[in-house]
Amino acid sequence: MIKELNILFMGTPEIAETCLRSLYEKKGVRVLGAVTRADKQSGRGMKVIYSPVKEFALEHGIPVYQPRTLRDGSLMPVLEELEPDVIFVCAYGNILPHEVIAFPKYGCINAHASLLPKYRGAAPIQRAIIEGEKVTGITAMYMDDGLDTGDMILKLECPIGDSDDLETVHDRLAVLAGDALCRVCDILMAGKDLPKEPQDGSLSTYARKIEKEDTVIDFSEPAKKVADLVRGLSPSPCAVTRTADGKLLKVAEARICSGPDADAAPGTVTDIRDGITVRCGSGSVVLTSVIPEGKKRMAAADFVRGRKVFQGDVLKY
Repeated sequence: MIKELNILFMGTPEIAETCLRSLYEKKGVRVLGAVTRADKQSGRGMKVIYSPVKEFALEHGIPVYQPRTLRDGSLMPVLEELEPDVIFVCAYGNILPHEVIAFPKYGCINAHASLLPKYRGAAPIQRAIIEGEKVTGITAMYMDDGLDTGDMILKLECPIGDSDDLETVHDRLAVLAGDALCRVCDILMAGKDLPKEPQDGSLSTYARKIEKEDTVIDFSEPAKKVADLVRGLSPSPCAVTRTADGKLLKVAEARICSGPDADAAPGTVTDIRDGITVRCGSGSVVLTSVIPEGKKRMAAADFVRGRKVFQGDVLKY
């Protein structure tokens, strides 16, 4: 039995902050420090923006470490000083060198937002939704020198509903990620060995980072494929198209049209009575929430009332 488990946490965005919160509130767990990415500067005044993990750590008196790189060995003195039993990682954003992974007694354990070996890589939540998956989850896994290739400890599943988008799935997975790492703590504190299930590399898929070209809507695709793209990128960065006058139009919400399809080419606006109905390669979608160029998010019906789109227009990037 372990009375107190000393951990170091590594992470950066909101999902990582939720994990850190769960570990911080876990009885018997002592958070020695939080390692997060360097601060960003944003806006005209170049205001310094802290990561969500740093914000939480500072609010709760957790020491914060922000090495510019891990390749130069600058984190090693921190590890030697803190001597963590285990390093927990969630969406840190940098590859960990071998000497960091090998340092703690119980290893480096990552909460990855997919059911491995599917969707290894940087954008597992977005890719799972875009690909129309009905279920995803969190995998607690040992880190090794590969990209999300380490032995698996446990998995927690998360359903993806037809109305879910990136935000709703992300928020559920964030809670599950904290739960998964706390379950790992329970096993370690009970003095038991953690499970080690090797991944079947032949079943792996890669969830590469979302690039600008990945956000462009291709209305020649089936309606479901278009709707899944919109869901997987909402509320940010959003799927995009252009209006007939060439203005950028982000699509924040869309649904598959349940009515009969008009005889029109893909991308054609066939109805503007209930949002913006657009013909796809097969079927149609109704754009219900949009972000016009230079504007804030609005109902598509309001955009139509502003006379910015007309029946017969063709949306094409």
